[in-house]
Amino acid sequence: MVAESVDLETRAERAESRRGLLIGLPTYLYLILFFAVPLVIVLVYSFATRTRTGSTALSDWNLDSWARVFQGPALEVSIRSLILAAVTTLLSLVLSYPFAYWIATRPARLRAILLVLVMIPFWSNFLVRTYAMKFLMGSEGPLSLISQLFGGPPVRILFTQWAVLIGLVYGYMPFMILPLYAALERMDWSLVEAARDLYASGWTAFRKVTLPLSMPGVVAGSVLVFIPALGAYVTPAILGGGRTPLLGDYIVQQFLQARNWPYGAALSMAVMVVMLIATVFYFRKGGRTL
Repeated sequence: MVAESVDLETRAERAESRRGLLIGLPTYLYLILFFAVPLVIVLVYSFATRTRTGSTALSDWNLDSWARVFQGPALEVSIRSLILAAVTTLLSLVLSYPFAYWIATRPARLRAILLVLVMIPFWSNFLVRTYAMKFLMGSEGPLSLISQLFGGPPVRILFTQWAVLIGLVYGYMPFMILPLYAALERMDWSLVEAARDLYASGWTAFRKVTLPLSMPGVVAGSVLVFIPALGAYVTPAILGGGRTPLLGDYIVQQFLQARNWPYGAALSMAVMVVMLIATVFYFRKGGRTL
């Protein structure tokens, strides 16, 4: 009887597994066709050779493109992009944490309204929002006109690294606010009250209780901002004017202008490796506890 019962359970588990596989089959096919296959193609091209005519020879495999990823202009552009992405992440965290904390401590009805306000930017296209920022920071935009109205000089932020940084922080800050809010909203606030009852100051209670408990949100938000900021293309191209190339611009140049597909593919794969490391870090440190 026991053996028959175990056999029936095993059959039921196998049937359930097959049913789940069939249900998820369209998703698996979609991921294979539009993610795995293109990724493999890019990986193969990263080992190919660029001919003198600008075409790509898949027969002569080598590591020349990969060697160039870690030297020369690519290294300089990569370091600049990493620094800008890190600064963008840090500024987004500093600006988002107080706002997420304030939302999490409001009444439930007001929290819902504030969350809708945070998500409103997602209702419009990212390209449109970037062009709106270009208008605001232009020499004839509202900021410049207000400055001149009060006797100041015209605001000349556009086409600088400051403009790119402001645009990245504006574009990706909601990705920081939402994970922080999720972590703070689920926090046990009685622990903070207990710390204050034990004569801890407000800063000490925040440093010893609130911040450690909200670290999953900090990690998740940092990864969600750092990854797109590292490979950003639209914001540097529009707000930076292409004067200070970042990784996104540099990779596009290799494909469209230099016609060096192997080098562009190697750069793309290197960026994906960095993003994969950041994603693994997120799942190991913060993703499981959110």
